Amino acid sequence: MWTTKIKLKHDCIIGTRCKKFGVIDAGISFNIFQEKGVTYSPQIHTVYGEPAAINNFIKDIKKDKRIENFEIAGDSFFCLEVRKEHVPSTFKTDKLIFVKPVFVDREGYETWEVASWNKFNLTEFIKNLKKDFEDVKVLNIQQTKLTDVYYPHLMPDLTPSQKRAIGLAIENGYYDFPKKTNMKKLARIVGVSAPTFCEHLSKAEKKIIPNVLSSTST
Repeated sequence: MWTTKIKLKHDCIIGTRCKKFGVIDAGISFNIFQEKGVTYSPQIHTVYGEPAAINNFIKDIKKDKRIENFEIAGDSFFCLEVRKEHVPSTFKTDKLIFVKPVFVDREGYETWEVASWNKFNLTEFIKNLKKDFEDVKVLNIQQTKLTDVYYPHLMPDLTPSQKRAIGLAIENGYYDFPKKTNMKKLARIVGVSAPTFCEHLSKAEKKIIPNVLSSTST
């Protein structure tokens, strides 16, 4: 397995607001797809910082015309980003794996960690990024063991309730676009209230997002 860590900055619904409000963000995209020249990107984010700054961040991003299907739980939110122009996620292919959530610092810089079985796939990915974006820095590119990749360490830290919540959400299409279920239906499956299920799912999502500070190391 080959991995690369990349730091970049571009016109982004998240990065520009992290710099504007002095917060940091960690997020994951699901099932990115294109239709008639439009990129659809379902995403989950958790924002870190002062409560007032996080609140202002959330209020501001909800006004963005590129955002649809916005749902919030505490400092985490789910949204669908719809854009016609090229964005970095456009270069994501089936040959690549994002092994950690994307970390965005207070200056709006994103840190990506991407893996592939073939080094060539990573170098082509980097080449495509540099064609459209000037501020791209490759922090490393190296061969690593599969056990060192992030995903094998996802689930062990979750409680049984949190693990079941995230498992049901994925299995029943909660993160699909359009969504195939909602919190009430998932809570009914488990036999708990919607607020309780929401709490379990929110805590699971926050545990899945790794220590954001570790993403800045090279």
